[in-house]
Amino acid sequence: MPRLLAVLALLGSLVSQAWAQDAQRSECLAMANAPPRAVPVSYRRVAAKADEVAITYGGHSTYYIDTPGGIRIATDYNGAYRTGRLPDVVTMNRAHETHYTLFPDPKIPHVMHGWGEKGQAAHYAERIGDVYIRNVTTDIRRYWGEGSGGEMIKDGNSIFIFEVAGLCIGHLGHLHHKLDDSHFAAIGRLDILMVPIDGTYTMSLDGVSEITKRLRASVVLPMHRFSTPLDEFMRLIGQQFEIDRRGGERTLRISRDSLPATPTVIILDGV
Repeated sequence: MPRLLAVLALLGSLVSQAWAQDAQRSECLAMANAPPRAVPVSYRRVAAKADEVAITYGGHSTYYIDTPGGIRIATDYNGAYRTGRLPDVVTMNRAHETHYTLFPDPKIPHVMHGWGEKGQAAHYAERIGDVYIRNVTTDIRRYWGEGSGGEMIKDGNSIFIFEVAGLCIGHLGHLHHKLDDSHFAAIGRLDILMVPIDGTYTMSLDGVSEITKRLRASVVLPMHRFSTPLDEFMRLIGQQFEIDRRGGERTLRISRDSLPATPTVIILDGV
């Protein structure tokens, strides 16, 4: 027993060291933990260039992120919501088949599952071209839907965070539970938040609204828009958020310098 405890302690120490190293590489975590007005030198250098990131709504919970360096990312990729060229990076969650595929195009060089294997949590902290990608694990219901009563699988899914051009972009995925302080600390600062607003298949609208208000990103991009009236979501997140409907537009081009002064929910056209 003492030997087992020693091994577990060593493993815990190694995991803590790995996450600490990830935090040092993350500008979004550095900005979140820094004193007011303190801006990392590397962030100032990137922000001064005012490079634009293009975000295109594919449909459901798939957004395409095109970076200034030419990297293309697709979130919750299942191969069905296609727009433009094949992505270089895809992230997935395993809530149900509209959020992943086990048979992605073999030409996609980077496939990131939000779940781990053999009981281990997924862990990503990787720079690909000009984007740094990391994840924060969350639990997932074995049978999706907040009211299903299904068993929860610990660390069975992930929030993905993309750091590029001075922007911190977060995709909540198929979230099934409220976030605690440890989750918010691991997420850090977000400028752009992709959030599910269905209110049934993921988590309650009240719950996801509270998360949205606490993260207080400059831009909120709703997804899972098929069942919830947008007006109800706006009522719950409060008057501190404005709404910007981009009729006929599927793509948002944005830089650090062009973020809205007031937190804004932006509605892009899509499926």
